[in-house]
Amino acid sequence: MVSPSVSAVAAAVPPPPAKTKPVTLATAPPLTATRRHLLLASAASALPTAAASAAASRFTEIPSSGGVKALELREGSGEVPVDGDQVAIHYYGRLAAKQGWRFDSTYDHKDATGDPIPFVFTIGSGKVIPGIEAAVKSMRVGGLRRVVIPPTQGYQNTSQEPIPPNFFDRQRLFTTIFNPTRLANGEGSTLGTVIFDIELISIRQHT
Repeated sequence: MVSPSVSAVAAAVPPPPAKTKPVTLATAPPLTATRRHLLLASAASALPTAAASAAASRFTEIPSSGGVKALELREGSGEVPVDGDQVAIHYYGRLAAKQGWRFDSTYDHKDATGDPIPFVFTIGSGKVIPGIEAAVKSMRVGGLRRVVIPPTQGYQNTSQEPIPPNFFDRQRLFTTIFNPTRLANGEGSTLGTVIFDIELISIRQHT
């Protein structure tokens, strides 16, 4: 089960973007998005306790994920990635600590035309935190899910992606997760838990 404090944070998030037509990386540039997303700029206020509890009950653990919990916000209808595929995703990344502070969002990374730039990585490369890879490997293109990633499947060092491009956001993220005093006090499970809203945009299949 997701702990009450984490589930409350996971429930208090902006609404997901409107459904858009899935594209493939074969027909779209791999590092740019060809569509615009209109999202609320500020996080929604916390839901009432009963509503947060109901939301938490819909989280299910992803098999063989090491404890990653997922809440389906929108079912995809496209393909499912496999090892070696290059995928493009959009995400909101938040800490369960610090009242769900949002440390990064691909929707804030814009190209020259103002379109949000997705995060691109290869499944099985080991460059991203395991929790994100586990979540994406069980998604279909066009899908959107919220995942609660425990510390063991989250950031183990400061080189794992995705990394916030802003120096101060990176510093705040890692000084929180790897705070030696609070870790020594047994707060690791709270500090290292991260929450991501992930939208699988496209797949370039491995050949």
